[in-house]
Amino acid sequence: MTRRRTLSFLIPILLLLAAGLGAAAWAQLFRPLEVAVVAVQRNVPIQVFGLGTVEARVLSRVGLEVAGTLIELHADFGDRVAVGTLLARLNSREQEARLAQARAAVAQAESSIRQAQAGIEHAQAVVTQKAQVNDRRQQLVQRGNVSTEAAEDARAAYDIARADLTQARSAVDSARANLEQTRAAAAFEEARLAKYSLHAPYDAVVVSRNRELGAMLNPGEQLFTLVDPKTVWVLAYIDEAKAGRLAVGQRAEITLRSFADRRFSGRVMRIDIESDRVNEERKVYVRCDDCPAAFHLGEQAEVVIDIAELAVAQLVPQAAVKGLEGQRGIVWTVENGRLAERPVVFGQRTLDGRLEIVEGLPADASVVLKLNSGLRVGRQATVAPEGRS
Repeated sequence: MTRRRTLSFLIPILLLLAAGLGAAAWAQLFRPLEVAVVAVQRNVPIQVFGLGTVEARVLSRVGLEVAGTLIELHADFGDRVAVGTLLARLNSREQEARLAQARAAVAQAESSIRQAQAGIEHAQAVVTQKAQVNDRRQQLVQRGNVSTEAAEDARAAYDIARADLTQARSAVDSARANLEQTRAAAAFEEARLAKYSLHAPYDAVVVSRNRELGAMLNPGEQLFTLVDPKTVWVLAYIDEAKAGRLAVGQRAEITLRSFADRRFSGRVMRIDIESDRVNEERKVYVRCDDCPAAFHLGEQAEVVIDIAELAVAQLVPQAAVKGLEGQRGIVWTVENGRLAERPVVFGQRTLDGRLEIVEGLPADASVVLKLNSGLRVGRQATVAPEGRS
C-alpha cells in the first residue's frame, strides 16, 4: 500500500521533469538561436607593431686630436650649444711659441725678398752704367782712340754686370720660394694650434662629458657626446613576416614609455636594407612630429605603422574561425535565416587579430561573430540587434 502511494506521488513529478527536459531540449535544438554577426566596416587601417628605442641619426663622440692638459671647459651635460661654440681647450703654450717662431720666419723671408729686390735695382743700375761705358769704348776703339784691350775690358765688365743682374733676379725668386715655405710652415703651426681647442661641429645637445679640468688627455680620447636634436627618431624592430608592405613615408603612431598615456604622430623615414639575422626583424626608423623637446636616448618606445587601408571590409575575429591554416579557414554564417558553415579565404589581418574575408561568402550571408555551443548547420537563427552579442 505504501509503495503504491509513493509511485502515485512520484509519477507526476517525473512527468513534469520529463516535460521540462523536453522543452529545454526543444529550445536548445529547435528554437531560433540569436547570434551577433560581423558588420561591414569602412576605411579600416591595416597596421604593424614594433618595439624600439629613442635614438639619434647624428650622434658624435668628440675629443681633441692632440695630447695635453685640459685647462678650459665650457659645456656640460644637458647644455644646448650652437655650431662653433668653444667647448674645451688644452694648454697650448708650447704650440703658441712654435707658431710665433714660424711667423717670425715669415717676417724674415719677407725682408729677404725686399733685400733681393733692392739687389735687382742695384744690379740694373750697374748694367746700365756698364752698357754705356762699353758702347763708348767700342766706338773709340773703331776710331783708334783707345786700345783693343780697354774695349775688351769694358765688354767684360758689361757681361759681368748682366750676370750679376741675373743672379739678383734669381735671388728674388729664391726669396719668394722661401717665403712660401715659411708661410706654409706658419699655416701648419696655426692649424696645429687650432687643434688645442674643441668647437661644436653643429647645433647640438651635450649628452655627456667624460673628463674634468686638469685631466691629461690623449689624442682622440672622447671628451663629449653630442647629439643633433633635429635628428632624434625611434628605431623600431618589425617582424619580417609583417614587414612586406612597409614603405618610407607611411604614417606611424609612437608611444614613449615616459608618456604611456599619450600617442605621438610620426612618419617612416628609413628602412634598413639589412635585417637582424638573429631575431628576424627589420629595422625601421620613425621620426616623431610632435614628441616633447626633451628626449632620452635609449628610452623604450612602441610604434604602430599604417601600411594599408581597407575601403570596405568584413572582419571576423580569429577566435570565430575554425581550422585556420594560412589564409584559409571555416566560419559560421547566417543564410536565409539558418546557420551554415563556409570555407573562406582571408586577406589582411588587423593589429587586434581580425581577419579580412576576401572570398567564399555568398552575397546575402552574414558572418557569425562568436562561436558557442548552440551552433548547428541548418538551425534557424536570428541576428542580434547591433551593440548586443
